[in-house]
Amino acid sequence: MATFNFELVSPERVLFSGAVDAVVLPASEGDMTVLAGHAPMMTTLKTGFLVVTSTPGNGTRVLVRGGFADISQNGLTVLAERALPAEELTHEILDKEILQAEMAWDATNDPIARQAAESAIAQLREAKEALTY
Repeated sequence: MATFNFELVSPERVLFSGAVDAVVLPASEGDMTVLAGHAPMMTTLKTGFLVVTSTPGNGTRVLVRGGFADISQNGLTVLAERALPAEELTHEILDKEILQAEMAWDATNDPIARQAAESAIAQLREAKEALTY
């Protein structure tokens, strides 16, 4: 399988930089898979798991909370507002993330912002539920 260059950056650090086979993005319009040779485009990201596949049958999951993905001829760059590798997730961290999303929901009357916050809350609760198994 052909590889392409991928970089995942959050405000705190660079979480990944290197050649990959595929990346599944939690795009705002729905999950999308990026492979080598993908058409250039930009998309916003919603809260959800980004999955990086650098070897067949082996994916790394990272919880992202918003951001942008830029697909170009040079590869894929993700600028995440917040990114947490799955192995670093704990119930306490997810509880804090859920509380932040709930506070964002409470702080606005804008229907679009409320819908985004509701979606984030649901995704974070789903991630927390997945930790128990």
